[in-house]
Parts: sequence; C-alpha cells; structure tokens
Amino acid sequence: MNEDIVKLAKQEITTLQSNIPTGSHVKTGDIRKLSAKLYKIVPNKSIDVVLKICEVLLEERSWELGVMAFDWANRIQKYYTIETYDIFYSWLKKYVRGWGDCDDFCTHAFGQLLIQNKEIFSEILNWTKDEDFWVRRASAVILIPAILKNDYADIYPLEIMDRLLNDKNDLVCKGYGWMLKALSKVDEELVIEIFKGKTVYYAKSLF
Repeated sequence: MNEDIVKLAKQEITTLQSNIPTGSHVKTGDIRKLSAKLYKIVPNKSIDVVLKICEVLLEERSWELGVMAFDWANRIQKYYTIETYDIFYSWLKKYVRGWGDCDDFCTHAFGQLLIQNKEIFSEILNWTKDEDFWVRRASAVILIPAILKNDYADIYPLEIMDRLLNDKNDLVCKGYGWMLKALSKVDEELVIEIFKGKTVYYAKSLF
C-alpha cells in the first residue's frame, strides 16, 4: 500500500508538472492541494501507518513529495506522543536539506509537537551545537508556532538566541532573526530590550 501511494503521488505530480504553462513552475500551494486530495484516499490514518508512508515519501528525496510528507505528518498532530520526537528528529537530520524543508517542517508538524510536549525543549537546546547548520536553524524556527500562539511557557527563545548569536552561517542567523520577529509580535518591549544589549543577562536569568 505504501508503494502504491507513492507511485500514485509521483504520477499525479508528473501530470501536474505537464500542465504548468511554459516559463512557470509548480508552486507549494499546488502540492498542498494535491496532498489533501491524496490524503483522503489513505484507508488507514493511524499515526503509525501515516508516518511510515511519510518516510517512504521522504526517501524519494523529492521536494514535492517532501512537502506532501510534512503535510501529512501535520494532519495527524492530535495523535502525537513524546515518542514522535525521535521520528521527527531523525527526519530533520536525514531529510532536511533546504530552508524550505526546514521551515515547512518546523513551523507546522515539528513546531506543533513542541507545543504539545514542551519538555523536548531541553533536546532542542542541544540542536544549537549541531554541526549541521540546518539543525541549528531549526532550533530557532521550531519555536515560532509556540511564540505566535503565545504558548511558550517553559520554552526560552532568548536562550536559543544567545546560543546562536555568534553563528557564522547566514541561514542560521536569519532563522533566529525570524524567531525574534515573531517574539516582537507578542512581547515588543522584550525585543526592544534585546537590541539595547540586555539579551544575555535576561536569558541566563531564566536558568
């Protein structure tokens, strides 16, 4: 069944690509519409089954199928458990190789897992030291959904920022910059204080 779903998805994507006007390209929104259509025909939507299909989709190393995999993983968020972290983290390490992958995954499925299980923040702190810069970027981006929902008790954005402050990779810096932009929407005064040079003292006072 997993192979059949992937085969059908690849066929649908090929058809979608063939119908795109010359000079244009398949957009994320197009893939999301296709994803919703195909998800409806999955007969067993238990978390174990869906995540296994997602893994098969991700193994194809295709941008389109990756968007679909992360979308399906997000659709089963009500079934997440703390054990889901191990699966998602393995995907982050193995399959995320672009800013689009990182941001899609972390601001939807993985970000929702953090909201539901804030104890995994201690693991996310370790991401800031990872040799893979996509994982370091993810350590900031994954906090954005919780911040925007003003649901980040026991999650400390400024500790992440302090740890990434001297990172040499532009994409990592842009990731925590995006996180701070989100934080400014719920706590503008705090972010103003950050730019007055009080960041480190505030963050360290939380631990």
